[in-house]
Amino acid sequence: MKFLNSLLLILLFQLSFSQERIKVDGISSVVGDFIILDSDIDKVLIDMESQGLSTRGISKCQLLGKLMEDKLYAHHAIQDSLELSDNEIYDYVDRQIEYFTEQLGGIEKVLEFYNKRDEISFRDELFEINKTQRLSEMMQQNIVEKVEITPEEVRQFFNAIPKIDLPIFGTELEIAQIVVEPKVSDEENLRIEDQLKLFREDILEGGMSFASKALLYSQDPGSRSKGGRYTLNRKKPREDKTFRDVAFSLTEGEISQPFKSQFGWHIIQLDKVRGQEIDVRHILLIPKISEAEMNAAKEEIDRIRERISNGEITFSDAALQFSDEKETRLNGGVIINPSTNDTRFELTKMDPLLYSQVKDLEDNQMSMPLLDNSDNFISKYKILKVTNRFDEHVADFSKDYVKIKDLALTEKQLKTVKRWMEDKINETYVNINSDSNYCNFVYNWKKE
Repeated sequence: MKFLNSLLLILLFQLSFSQERIKVDGISSVVGDFIILDSDIDKVLIDMESQGLSTRGISKCQLLGKLMEDKLYAHHAIQDSLELSDNEIYDYVDRQIEYFTEQLGGIEKVLEFYNKRDEISFRDELFEINKTQRLSEMMQQNIVEKVEITPEEVRQFFNAIPKIDLPIFGTELEIAQIVVEPKVSDEENLRIEDQLKLFREDILEGGMSFASKALLYSQDPGSRSKGGRYTLNRKKPREDKTFRDVAFSLTEGEISQPFKSQFGWHIIQLDKVRGQEIDVRHILLIPKISEAEMNAAKEEIDRIRERISNGEITFSDAALQFSDEKETRLNGGVIINPSTNDTRFELTKMDPLLYSQVKDLEDNQMSMPLLDNSDNFISKYKILKVTNRFDEHVADFSKDYVKIKDLALTEKQLKTVKRWMEDKINETYVNINSDSNYCNFVYNWKKE
């Protein structure tokens, strides 16, 4: 959603300039098959300001240089025949139009907002903008995807950093938790499963659309207004594993049987497959939890905490035996940081809710039982424990190897990109307007 909000701003300026280009725009530069207009540079500057980004110290020469880099990537993506389906772009444009329409209140208001005469020309412009952007991204990914780093290269990278310039890593915590969910009765599970089966029959046999059913009945606040739609990526597993497994097992148009995830009961329809991404719609129904079931869960988490406090069982063993959170229980309850995929959470970047729950805990101290209803789905009880604390410190090769490896890999990737840029500039047609001859670019665009 953040991306789409940002894109809305970007497109505002990209599209608003297009009407006047023929009359007032000069050509700032040509890179391969792409033309960069003077207004393109102004547009980037305005866009940055609109997003609250500081433009102090950023010159038009720097912006022109960045635009030329993007066009060079896109040009060579075409030259190298990187596969990009037009249908994929058209599908993305459809989603953009749907989002804009939802935000502004109708296609007429969208066209008025962007000062466009008709929807067809608007879609055509969106197609070209997105295609160029996607080609640039694909080329950049292609350049670095095979770059690897060896342990010896990591060591050399670290040893080459002067001691005074070694990075400082902020305080980090490793956190474990034990989760107890209230037990849903068999009767309630059966009731919801049967209801989803009826929804499925209505769609398959009664002709009702899946989106309409989701809009009317789904209890997922994140997707209900969009007709239950989500986009999943094979390479970015951020969703519930059961949900993903079912989604990626379907064929286009197929609707799953009802199944249970950590959030409740679902049915899923696979809309479209787009390379590594799929568009799905789902309906979520959340079981009703009685007061007696909630009280039973509270009593269970209290008993678990008491046994740990009395030394009858370790926190790790208790997590393995009693925790209802399958993602963490096999690891002693240790939580994985979704941003880094490791076990450490940097205090300054920690989710505010999690921070509030652990900020006052000493090392190896358990929290009191907490009622967690933050995900808007099934409420659950949990206890947390700080298992390790890594205070702010200067980078240490053995302790911080993973972070240092990431830094070393990034440096190697940047060097690879630099060599690629230098080589491709030399073999690509580049023409820069004489008005920009005074610019000192990062790369030798003027081929002097």
